[in-house]
Amino acid sequence: MIDWFDGDAIGPDLVLALGVVALAAIVHLVSRRLVPRIVSRAVALSSRHWDDVFVEHGFFLRLATLPGLIVILIGIPQLDDLPSWVTTVVGRVTLVVISVVVLRAIYTALDAVNAIYDEQAFAAERPIKGYLQLVKLILAVITGVLAISFLADRSPGLLLSGIGALTAVLLLVFKDTILSLVASLQLTSNDMVRVGDWITVEGRGADGDVIDIALHTIKVQNFDNTIVSLPTAVLTTESFVNWRGMSDSGGRRIKRALQLDMRSVRFLTRDEVDAFAQWPLLADYVAAKRAELHIDVEGHDPDAAATRAARRLTNLGMFRAYCEAYLRQRPDIHHDGMTLMVRQLAPTPDGLPLELYAFTATTEWSRYEGIQADVFDHLLAILDRFDLRVHQRPGSADVADLTGRAVDPAVRDAIAATADQSMN
Repeated sequence: MIDWFDGDAIGPDLVLALGVVALAAIVHLVSRRLVPRIVSRAVALSSRHWDDVFVEHGFFLRLATLPGLIVILIGIPQLDDLPSWVTTVVGRVTLVVISVVVLRAIYTALDAVNAIYDEQAFAAERPIKGYLQLVKLILAVITGVLAISFLADRSPGLLLSGIGALTAVLLLVFKDTILSLVASLQLTSNDMVRVGDWITVEGRGADGDVIDIALHTIKVQNFDNTIVSLPTAVLTTESFVNWRGMSDSGGRRIKRALQLDMRSVRFLTRDEVDAFAQWPLLADYVAAKRAELHIDVEGHDPDAAATRAARRLTNLGMFRAYCEAYLRQRPDIHHDGMTLMVRQLAPTPDGLPLELYAFTATTEWSRYEGIQADVFDHLLAILDRFDLRVHQRPGSADVADLTGRAVDPAVRDAIAATADQSMN
C-alpha cells in the first residue's frame, strides 16, 4: 500500500477511483429520488391496480439501488493502473451486493403478487403465501450459491455438485420446511382450512379465527385477541375442529339439557289436561293425543285403578311438547332443513336430562348466546307450571330450609369438633 501511494501515477488513479465512487453515490441518490416520483406519476395515470400495489411494497424503490452499483461495477475495472487485487475485490463484492439487491426486489415483487392475489374472491380458499415463501427460500439458496461463487471465483455448477454430496445434511436441516410444504399442499388441496375460518385445536390453546396461512406457521386469533402460532404440520397430524360448515349453513347448534327431578314426574288429571288444552302452544298437541288415546270416547280417568296400565298423559310429556312448540314458534330458531327436537336422555344420578336440540337462525356468537339464554330462561321459569322440579345438588340454603331455621353456631362447632376427634 505504501508503494502504491508513493508511486508517480497513483495520484490521478486514486482521484479517478474516488470520482467513480462519487459518481456512483450521485447516481444512487438521484435514482432513489427521481425513480419513485416518476413511477408514482406514471402509476397515477394508469387505470390498473396492480402497479399501485407494487409501488406500495417498494418494488421500484428497491430497483433504484441498482444504477449506483452498476456504475461501480463498470467504472472501477476501467482504471488500468489500479492494483489488480483492488479491481477484483471491488468487482466481486459489488456482484454480491447486486445479487442481494435483486433478491430483495424479487421478494417485494412476490409480496405484491400475494397482496394482489389476496384481493380475489377465491384467495381465502386457495392461499398462495406458503408457495411464495417456498420460492423465496429457493431464491435465497440460489443467491447464496451465486454469492459464494462470485467471492471464490468458481463456477456455480461446481458448488452445486458439491452440495449434492450434502443432501442428507440438507434434508436434516430443512426437515421442518419439507414437512411444512407437504402439510401446506395437503391443507390447500383438501380445502381443510382457509383464512377467516374459525378453528379449535385441543391442547394447543387455539380457538379462534385463522388470520394467516404461511409455509411454516398458521396464525389463529383467539376470541380474547391473543395470537397463537401453530406449525402447519400440526393441522395434518392432529385433529382439529373447523367451524366453517356451521358458519356456511347459517345456523348454530343448541344442544343443552335440563336436569329434571324424576320424582316430580307424574300422570296428569283430566282437569289439568283440559287446562293445558287452553294454552295456544299446546292446543294441537292435546287434541292429537286425545284422539290418539281415545280419552274423550272411552273416558279414561288417570286416577282410576282400571286404567293404570293404559297410556296416559304425563306432566313431563306435556312439558316436552311445550318445549318443542315453543322452539318452533320462535323466529330466531332455524326451521328449514335443520334438526329440531326435544328428547330424553338416559337418567343419571343428577336427574333426568331433557335435551333441547335445535339450531339458531344466526351464527353470530353474541346473538347465539343471547338466544340460547332466552330459551332456557323461559323454560326454567315456566317449569313450575307443569309441576316439575329441576334437580340440583343441595347447598347450605337447602339444609337450612329442611331444618326450618339457620344452623346454630354452637351446634356447628360441636359437629366440627366431633369430626376432628373422629379423624384423630
